[in-house]
Order: sequence, then structure tokens, then C-alpha cells
Amino acid sequence: MESVEVFTTEGKGRGLKAQKEFLPGDVIFAEPAYAAVVFDSLTHVICHTCFKRQERLHRCGQCKFAYYCDRTCQRAAWLNHKNECSAIKRHGKAPTENIRLAARIMWKIEREGSGLSEGCLVSIDDLQNHVDSFDEEEKKELRADVESFLEFWPPHSQQFGMQYISHIFGVINCNGFTLSDQRGLQAVGVGIFPNLCQANHDCWPNCTVIFNNGNHEAVRSMFHTQMRIELRALTKISPGDELTVSYVDFLNLSEERRKQLKKQYYFDCTCEHCKKQIKDDLMLAVKEGEGKPSAETVKEVIQFSKDTLEKISKARMEGLYHEVVKLCRECLKKQEPVLGDTNIYLLRILSIASEVLSYLQMFEEAADYAKRMVDGYLKIYHPNNAQLGMAVMRAGVTHWHAGLIEAGHGLICKAYAILLITHGPSHPITKDLEVMRVQTEMELRMFQQNEFMYYKMREAALKNQKIQVMPEPSNETSPGLFHKKE
Repeated sequence: MESVEVFTTEGKGRGLKAQKEFLPGDVIFAEPAYAAVVFDSLTHVICHTCFKRQERLHRCGQCKFAYYCDRTCQRAAWLNHKNECSAIKRHGKAPTENIRLAARIMWKIEREGSGLSEGCLVSIDDLQNHVDSFDEEEKKELRADVESFLEFWPPHSQQFGMQYISHIFGVINCNGFTLSDQRGLQAVGVGIFPNLCQANHDCWPNCTVIFNNGNHEAVRSMFHTQMRIELRALTKISPGDELTVSYVDFLNLSEERRKQLKKQYYFDCTCEHCKKQIKDDLMLAVKEGEGKPSAETVKEVIQFSKDTLEKISKARMEGLYHEVVKLCRECLKKQEPVLGDTNIYLLRILSIASEVLSYLQMFEEAADYAKRMVDGYLKIYHPNNAQLGMAVMRAGVTHWHAGLIEAGHGLICKAYAILLITHGPSHPITKDLEVMRVQTEMELRMFQQNEFMYYKMREAALKNQKIQVMPEPSNETSPGLFHKKE
């Protein structure tokens, strides 16, 4: 942590400042979780140590609750699971994720004290809890959590006062960091990272935070790497610059982002993009030219889009994917003559349509929507935005499935360039993307040499059938339909 320092910022409290220069893609610091737990709904399919999704997991023989990749992960978890294991057996069942996370924090405090831990810039006691800003509903939930915690907490463990327990739940409420599986595609847990908590928000930040599940696959434990978050530079950062991250997705109007930040994190965003409403014009773009729609027409289409998004959400929850596609097509038909290519309501429908159509293996239509979505995203997002990189990657894969190898390879290369900065070369997602990049490059070369042979081999590979290659034609009249190009 010698490369950063904590400082006090006017109007924003504590923040982090760079002590040296960083270039795009540099890891500013990596931090293991102070405490972390798997979400309640995924406790049986996600490893409780590295948070990777695995087909076969080993269950703890004592509490029958915790699951691990293997003995290596189980041994690594024992220090944090030991007290939890006996408490679950005593209690009769595992409590909710909030209670489990609070208990893990308390047991760590019991073992090590509440002062500065090794590598920490601040202590758990110094983290903001914002309990005083809670509304009545949040206070009611807090009281319920404290009550449930006291029922679960063993009587022989160190006892904490109600105020301190409330502080811990407040810290979890506004500082809990979402953890993803090894592919970065699904949120699977929540953790507390004290150093990361010091980084202030900016809607157009100079850093990004990536979760790395670590690696326990090496034979010798000395080569194992720990589960951690990495704070990575998105742009060139000079000594003395404040290090900022974005707490919310940029793909929202500045007013909506400010409302979300106020509600969830209890502060008013004063970043340049919010104050000047930068990019709002793109996100509200309408068709220009002779047929420019009236303000009333735009208002009607946006309201129709909002209503459709609600219907889509309900249909997706019920697994009615063909209904989702129908709703998307109807909405796009209304949007396309009225909304601009970067309008967020159009982009949201395009994103959903491409994702669901890909799932239904209707790849050609999905690829068309994905390409339009990416073209809009590239005009709105920061060029090194992690969400942009993931969206471009998905679009590239969709194009590949559709047999559009040239466009697919181009998108995969673009995504790879972004993820090298946001995730780094050793992240599992980047490694997967590198494999795809090499494969599509090879396929593109084959496609450029002989389109017919490429599609023939592709068709056979997708069907998992042995390919029947036609004999190379001679100078004599050949029975084959095609002849070799000079």
C-alpha cells in the first residue's frame, strides 16, 4: 500500500491519493477480503473460499452448510469457518448472508482486535456506517438484523454492544462489495475491503475495481494466489491525483445516477459529468433531419419503452423468453423511427434482445442487435470501461455463432484490448478471450483463403461430425463442384 495514501477531501471526507505515476492497466493495489460470504441462494453451488462456480463441491462434514472446490480450499477456509461451523450446528441452521458476514467480521475482531490489520489503511471501526441517515424502513431492517445476529451469536464468544453491532451492519450496508464467479458473469457473494472503501466515487473515474478469484490449482501451495480485489488504473495517473472509482453504471442519465447514489450511498454526486450533464444529450438522442419527431411523440415512445421494460422483467423472471423477444421486437418497431442510436431506452432493448436471442440460438438477429448496441455504447462509455469490454466480448461471441467471422474477430480483438486494461492478462475472462481471439484469427485466415471450405468445416465442427473433405481437383475435368483458386 506504499503507492497510495489516505487524505481528507473537502466535502467528501477521506479519499485515496496516488503516491506515484500509474499507466492504464497498472494494478495500484490488491486487497484480500476482510470478510466475505456467498449469497444465500448460491451456497451449494459456489465455493465458500474462492467463490468459483464448480459442478462438484465438497461439503463441510460438520455443519453440512459450507461447500468447497477441494481440500485445499477447505483448509484455507478453516480459520474463518471454524467459529461459523460450530455456531451453525448450535443454531440448527445457517442465518442470512448479512448475519453471516457480520459474524465473520466480529470473529475476526475477536481474534485480531478492531485496530489496523496488516496491509489496511483504515480499521473497521473507522469505516462509515451512515446509520444516522437510515430511513424508517432501513432502521426497521437494521433492528431485525441485530436481533437475528444476537440469536445466532454464540454466548461463549466475545460480546459486543448493540451500538457496535449496528455499526457493523451499517458498514456492510454501504460498503459491501459484490463478488462475482470466475467468469465475471454472475454476482455470487459480498465482501468487505477496508482499503477499497476509501476510494471516492466519480461517474467518469480514473480507476476500476476487478474481483480476482485467485488460483489454487498449482501443485505446490507456494504458487497459490489469494482471492482479492484489484484496483486498476484506467488512464494515466500522476502522483498526487485522487484515485476514483464508479459506484454505479454510467449508462444512466446524470439525474438518475445522482438519485441512485443518494439513496444507496447517502451523498450528492458533484462530479463534472453530473454537474455539466455530460453525455445526457447522447442518452436522450432522437432522430434528426426532416422527419424529426415532436416532443410529444418522443415522450410517448419513452413511456412505452419504460412500460415494455417492466413487462420484459416480469417475462424473464417467469422464463418466458419467446415473449421477451416479442416484446423487444414490438418496442424496437416503435423506437426506431423516433429515438437516436445512442438513446438509452433503445440501447436497453437492444441489449436484452441480443442476449435473449443468443440464448435461443437465433444468432443472426442477435448479432444485428448486438452490433447496434455496441456502436451506441462506444459513444457513451469511457473507452476503458469494464462493462463496455464485457458487452463487446458478448457481441463478438454472438457474431461468431452467427457465422460472421470478420465482424466477430474484430469485436473480440476490441474487447481483448479493453479487458487487458480493466482485468489484466492473468484474469480468467481475459485468458478465455485470448483463446477466442487466437481461434477467430485462425478461422478468419481460413475464411479469407477459401470461404466454402471454411463454412464446410465450421458446419461439421458445430455438428460434431467428421468433416468430408472433397478431393483436390486435378487439371482434368473434376467431378467436384468447385476448383482450387490460383
